[in-house]
Amino acid sequence: MRLENIIALTNGKIVNSPFVNKFLNISFNSKSIRRGDLFIAFENQDIDEAIINGAYGILFSKPTQITDSEIAWIKVENVEEALKRLIRFQLIDKNISVYETNEIILKLALQVITEPSFVVISGDIKDISNTLLQIDNNSTILFCPTLTDKNLFTKINKISINTTNKIDIIEQTLFETSFIYDNIFYERQLISPFFMPYLEILLHFFKTKNINYRLKKFTLIDHFEPIFINNKLEIKEFGTSEMVLIFENEFSLVEKEISFLENEATWAKKIYIIPKSINIKLDIKNIFIYNDDYDVIKILKENKFHFALIIGVSKSILLQNQTKKSEISLFTLE
Repeated sequence: MRLENIIALTNGKIVNSPFVNKFLNISFNSKSIRRGDLFIAFENQDIDEAIINGAYGILFSKPTQITDSEIAWIKVENVEEALKRLIRFQLIDKNISVYETNEIILKLALQVITEPSFVVISGDIKDISNTLLQIDNNSTILFCPTLTDKNLFTKINKISINTTNKIDIIEQTLFETSFIYDNIFYERQLISPFFMPYLEILLHFFKTKNINYRLKKFTLIDHFEPIFINNKLEIKEFGTSEMVLIFENEFSLVEKEISFLENEATWAKKIYIIPKSINIKLDIKNIFIYNDDYDVIKILKENKFHFALIIGVSKSILLQNQTKKSEISLFTLE
């Protein structure tokens, strides 16, 4: 890519008079820089190493000292935004198809083995950049706009939610499912029946786009995440307790998850622990409102339940509670 194109795309300013006028590749890893590359300097301390390894240009935003006047020094307002513009430009020349989806379908897709031409985008800007800068022509990209900036792409398609091939559930618990799809039996997958509609959409997408795939054993994703505990709120192995905390941080799923528990666990004592910042329209009993983590622990200790759906906090509150217990015990011994 030519220097003048870099400057135009990033709204950058060249701060010296370099001898170089083009770059072979873009990189932000100073250790893997090759001769002729443009180095994206997220951290200034990596610049010297990038120059030693052959960088022909440095794109930076923080104040820095020009140590090699022969290479190009390009100052931008924001390194991350500049990198996004460069990636967008490079993708224009590649024949790729981009599809957006929700976070659950994306996280399920990350657990499916597919052909290399199907790429699921996730992670921070560096992870995403590594993937997109090396992507092959004729690839299909799946991303979630709440996790990844959609401005990376010029044309975005949406996954169809109309499915013709249905998942046939053979056996289920609240957190495991045995099912048949496309005449293949998948036994005791660690995936809640709650996620089956999302998985159905994903598998239908693979089928309609002729993307070869293979389902492996699913692992828990950080939605509707069950943590088995004892009456002291100590974490136990999966399936070894009758008390389960279910953690969810996505507010848009709350009412669906409550309805799922009400319909699928009619026999169980259930409580719902919800921050005061969200409003539940369902006419459901046993809803408890909390202000902070301390309130959540207090509610759990003061109520009997089989399942407690906890919205807006992470399972780390259990570890914090255990740490406090240990500290109290040590103090008492003294």
